[in-house]
Amino acid sequence: MKIKQIRKRRDRLPWKMLFCLLVIGIGGCKDDKPDSAEAIPFDPSKPVVVSNFTPESGGRGQRLVIYGQNFGNDLKNVSVLIGGKQAKVISVRGESLYCLVPKQAFKGDVEVRVGTSERQVIGKADKLFDYQRKLVVSTIIGYRNARGDEPWKDGKFKDKDENKMASGFWEDSFMKFDPNNPKHLWMVFDHNNGLYLINFEDSIVTKKRSDFDRPRSIDFTLDHKYMIIAEDRGGEDDRATYRLSRDRDWQDREILTTYRQCNGASVHPVNGEMYFNSYEKGQFFRFDLNKYFSEGLGPKQYETLFVVHDPQWEYKIMIHPTGNYAYINVINQNYILRVDYNWEKKRFNQPYLVAGQLKSGGYKDGVGSSARINHPYQGVFVKNQAYVEAGKTDIYDFYFTDQNNHAIRILTPEGSVTTFAGRGSSSVNPDPFGFVDGDLREEARFNSPAGIAYNEQEGAFYIGDKSNRRIRKIALEEMDESSVPDEPGETGDGVNN
Repeated sequence: MKIKQIRKRRDRLPWKMLFCLLVIGIGGCKDDKPDSAEAIPFDPSKPVVVSNFTPESGGRGQRLVIYGQNFGNDLKNVSVLIGGKQAKVISVRGESLYCLVPKQAFKGDVEVRVGTSERQVIGKADKLFDYQRKLVVSTIIGYRNARGDEPWKDGKFKDKDENKMASGFWEDSFMKFDPNNPKHLWMVFDHNNGLYLINFEDSIVTKKRSDFDRPRSIDFTLDHKYMIIAEDRGGEDDRATYRLSRDRDWQDREILTTYRQCNGASVHPVNGEMYFNSYEKGQFFRFDLNKYFSEGLGPKQYETLFVVHDPQWEYKIMIHPTGNYAYINVINQNYILRVDYNWEKKRFNQPYLVAGQLKSGGYKDGVGSSARINHPYQGVFVKNQAYVEAGKTDIYDFYFTDQNNHAIRILTPEGSVTTFAGRGSSSVNPDPFGFVDGDLREEARFNSPAGIAYNEQEGAFYIGDKSNRRIRKIALEEMDESSVPDEPGETGDGVNN
């Protein structure tokens, strides 16, 4: 199911409208204190009847009004099960009650139980609630112990024994799926010397090599034979980019280019040349990989196409799947540039602003320079089925980690920036950051997310959640709950700052 179609299902009736539905016929929209004249107390000698509920479909967190008879007026005596899962009951008024649909209520049967444990009367609806799976944030790898000193280590995704679980992940990350194996997610971390394999075939994290200084990005050549690593080093002749060979299990290393402080490198998805940058002056370089492989090129034989701005502009380069253009996430200056590709010259043209504003970090959804972002880090292009059906020329949205806003944002081809996930659960505390799984906007929280990757086969995003020291996932709810707890001593449903 495509992302746009799934997001449409998140629409819900406003709370006030539902509350009015709850009390309709008993005096209109009044306060939520039960009135004895309106809500007759529960009578254990009579049956509990569930006659109807509205709406008839929805997902996790859906506000639901249930109608019937003999619900009583004591909230403590009423429980609701939907699909066998316990729902949160908000209020009860004799012939109607208001509750929230629990997660994973797939079976859809609606059951109201009234009374004490000694004498409980049960009523069931004669129709099923149409439970719809929705996109949610979950945690797949990593944990924080009570001391906050968990080490960087290989291990299983999940295990009851904390010592067997992978941990670490507390630096800025960059992610890339292996184009030959969608079960292999590769990661590097700034200020960490490793190249990590997140293997979804055996649910194991493995550090494949340990000889880096500041690895900043990963990409692959068009034939997928080589992995390209960018490294942030300080010297004039230090390696900036190099290649690892698949046929040597990524254990070799050959320098492609040398220069100082490279923040990232990307390969053009059609013509195959490589583009990389330097933090020194914000330079944008072109290196002809095709010529390198066919004729040979030295590590200084690259071209400077332009300078993004003044010295010390840190940025990542993400190229559109068609190769028509690329986005430049200017991390430390809080904006995103676009560079269009010149197909005749086989190089990118001069950049121009598409989102945010120079040196003006903040949080605001909007279009172009009216939007505010704060440390845009990595981004991925994701096909939007609605664009395909509408016959649009550009059918991809750009999802990026907005690190200091603790959110995942979307940049559309028209330049509109909206918030996709994060900054939820405002009722818990006023902070936009934290560790909360669940509904994309109403519950989920991140803490300085950096890396992001998208698996098109499963329609899932993976997020390197830096300050939470975890790898998170955004995907449709799982059909079955795991028998293994989310983490030792944690549920993943509360805030752990």
